[in-house]
Amino acid sequence: MPHTSDGLRTVCWDLPHDLSMVGRTRAMVSQVLTAWALHDFVDDVVLVVGELLANAIVHGEPPVRLSLWTTGGELCVRVSDHGPDRPRHLRLGIEAVHGRGLTIVHALADDSGVTPLPVGVGKTVWARWRLPPPAPRSDQPPKSCVSLWNSSYTP
Repeated sequence: MPHTSDGLRTVCWDLPHDLSMVGRTRAMVSQVLTAWALHDFVDDVVLVVGELLANAIVHGEPPVRLSLWTTGGELCVRVSDHGPDRPRHLRLGIEAVHGRGLTIVHALADDSGVTPLPVGVGKTVWARWRLPPPAPRSDQPPKSCVSLWNSSYTP
């Protein structure tokens, strides 16, 4: 997994056009996010990846590519395929079994969308999460402890 000096981390997989790969790919994404210490995002991102991959495999055309990248401020998932049709929201009844993937993506990600591929037929469906700023690191204990250590304690 490449990691640059400016904090960019990326991973990319070209995947078989086979629904059985969705489960295995979700496990790989979970491992990557854990390695990147993004534990709080694993469940949502893995669910979104599953939805986007299933849509690309069922409704798109090969090749299918999944990429993840993160900087200090955001995490992005991209799924590209070479099918001509763009994903669309469906108006579904309460009994519908399929068709809620994009609604799930929009509910879990901070932002999402579709971008046409720069060359040829196809699109990239993406989802993005804003990451919280890193906690400040300090070698000093909290001020309250410092003041206790610096004062003399007498019972």
